[in-house]
Amino acid sequence: MGFDLDALRCAIERHGHVARVVIADVKGSSPREVGASMLVWAGGQSGTIGGGALEFELSKRALGVQEKALTRHALGPQLGQCCGGALQIVTEVFDAVNLPQTEDDIVARCVVGTKGTPLKVKRILADARSQGITPHAQLCEGWFIEPIARPTRPLWIWGAGHVGRAIVSTLAPLPEFAITWIDTSDARFPESSSENVTKLSAANPALLARHAPLNAEHLILTYSHALDLKLCHQLLIHSFAFTGLIGSKSKWARFRNRLAALGHTNEQILRITCPIGDPHLGKHPQAIAISVASRLLMNAKSLAQTQRTTA
Repeated sequence: MGFDLDALRCAIERHGHVARVVIADVKGSSPREVGASMLVWAGGQSGTIGGGALEFELSKRALGVQEKALTRHALGPQLGQCCGGALQIVTEVFDAVNLPQTEDDIVARCVVGTKGTPLKVKRILADARSQGITPHAQLCEGWFIEPIARPTRPLWIWGAGHVGRAIVSTLAPLPEFAITWIDTSDARFPESSSENVTKLSAANPALLARHAPLNAEHLILTYSHALDLKLCHQLLIHSFAFTGLIGSKSKWARFRNRLAALGHTNEQILRITCPIGDPHLGKHPQAIAISVASRLLMNAKSLAQTQRTTA
């Protein structure tokens, strides 16, 4: 969760004045967490802070804010919501002239009054600069501090067929993924896609595998079993964080034999997950996309839990 400065810039280029509404503090139950945000412009919005009635009311008022505002909202008494918590919301209106300034990939600004930088805020910024400690989004003595949003998970999706398109449309809105989408021809891609999706075409896509980050996750979904095999072979040579291959159990049995013949050990081969998706959800592209997305999100949750346990 962080300040998506690129998304704000794009919204300003398209719509002029844009309000950013972000949850700055939570007490009790809340539909979203601190740092959740939405952008609002005349006639539209993107993102969500959740809550239905809360979001509706704030989106109506957002563009009427004079530069910035910090407001408090009791979800139960004020809005009749069942959550029962209380939120503090920062609303800021931006244009091309007053885009926020960053320091060490952090946006820190006073949201109440015009007082100087508190000592605690200075310490947080100093720690970020000297120790590389990225702060979480927080309200601190009248200032709101947010890290700049950066995708942290490179995801390479091989294939722009029905399943590839469904998976990209499902995962692209999630800010942690930086998606690289590969196929054999530009014509195989949809005309438009999210801004965090990089589309690449290559006559021999397997040659691109060597350029993937070693911590990348991969989904192999091409129209060709021969190409799928080449990609599995190249990725096993190159290494990866996760690789999922679409296909049946019989396809995977054949692939295991062929990968073994190419010199890969059984331990290496079993790093590839095949089939992908939950067969109980069906074979519709959207059903596959939902189950694959769930697997990737659970992968991250498991890794985070392991890191907390071993820390």
